[in-house]
Amino acid sequence: MELLVVNILFKLCISAVLGLIIGLERELKRKPLGLKTSLVISIISCLLTIVSIQSAYLFPHSNGVPIQMDPLRLAAQIVSGIGFLGAGVILKKGNDNITGLTTAAMIWGAGGIGIAVGAGFYFEAAAGVILLMISVEIIPSILSKIGPKQLRKKDIQLRITVKDKLSIDKVIAQIEDNKITIEGVRIKDLQNDGFLVVLKAVTSYRRPTTEIFHLVSNLNEVVGTEIES
Repeated sequence: MELLVVNILFKLCISAVLGLIIGLERELKRKPLGLKTSLVISIISCLLTIVSIQSAYLFPHSNGVPIQMDPLRLAAQIVSGIGFLGAGVILKKGNDNITGLTTAAMIWGAGGIGIAVGAGFYFEAAAGVILLMISVEIIPSILSKIGPKQLRKKDIQLRITVKDKLSIDKVIAQIEDNKITIEGVRIKDLQNDGFLVVLKAVTSYRRPTTEIFHLVSNLNEVVGTEIES
C-alpha cells in the first residue's frame, strides 16, 4: 500500500514538473496558458489516469459477477474535456487574424503529458515535452533564417488616412516601392472629408515595425498612420 502511494506521488510530481515546463514557456510569452493552468491540467490529467487504471483492477468483481473495465476509459474522456479549454483561448481579432491556436495545442499537449505519466510512460512523456519545446521554440527560429522565403516574412496591417482620393494609388505605389508587398486593400470614405485606406501587407520579419511606421507617416499625401504587426 505504501509503495502504491509513493508511486502515485512520484507520478504526480513528474507530471507537475513537465507541466511546469510547458506553462513556463507560455508564461514567458504572456499567453493565456500560464503556469497555474498548465500545472492544473497536467496534474489532474495524471490523477484521473491513475484513478482510471487503478479502478479497473481494484473493482474487477461486483457481488461475484466479473466486470470488465477499460483501464483508460476515464483517461480517454480527458482529451475531449480539454478541448473546451483549448477553444476558450482561440481568439479572432478585428483584422480577421486567428490567434491562440498554439496555446490551445499546448493545453492539449499538457493534458497528454499528464495522461502519459499517469499511465507510467515516463520516458515517453519527457521526450514529448523536449520535442514540444524544440518544435515551438527552436524550429521556427531556424526556419525563419534558412527556410522558404515565405517563412521569413511577417504580416502587417496599415491603416492610412489620406485626404485626396486621387493620391491613394500613389501612396500604395510608394509603399510597394519600399519592399512591402500589398496583399489586400480596403478603402473607406470618412465623414470628415478624408479616406481610410486599410492595407494587408507582408515584409521581411527583420524589418522593425517602427521603421515602416516612420516611412509611411512621412509620405506627403498621408495625414494619419496606424500599423499593427
